[in-house]
Amino acid sequence: MKRQVLACLLGATIAAPLAAQEVRDCAGRMSPLGIVEPWEDFSRTFSNGKVRVALMDVLEPAGGAVYLMILSPPYNEIGDRQCKTIGVDGIGFWNADFSTLDASYDPATGLRFTMSVQRYDPASGGGHDALLTATLNQATGAIDARLSR
Repeated sequence: MKRQVLACLLGATIAAPLAAQEVRDCAGRMSPLGIVEPWEDFSRTFSNGKVRVALMDVLEPAGGAVYLMILSPPYNEIGDRQCKTIGVDGIGFWNADFSTLDASYDPATGLRFTMSVQRYDPASGGGHDALLTATLNQATGAIDARLSR
């Protein structure tokens, strides 16, 4: 019986997400100063220019200063796009490889982005590799973000 319970707990731990990904509003947290330069290398547009994805480095905290920023529909009453950032565990990522950013579109789920990231590991003081997957529904503005190994 103990082995069965232990096996179930181990299985649940392995199947659990790596960390809590967070999608937040940009307001008060992000500015164009944080876009990694050169901008043309760390910012891309999709959906005929309606969606922009950029890599942000806000410098602090050192273990989680890197975010993925998404500007996208829906538009507000004055025509601005929504601005969202994706980080992990209340901070950003340890690092992210923007050159690995890939996008695909599925009419049933929306615009899907994948990118290699590293999340901060306080035990080692370094980063652990992960794959960030973010799905954007342009009609509702909903963004679902997940990390996997």
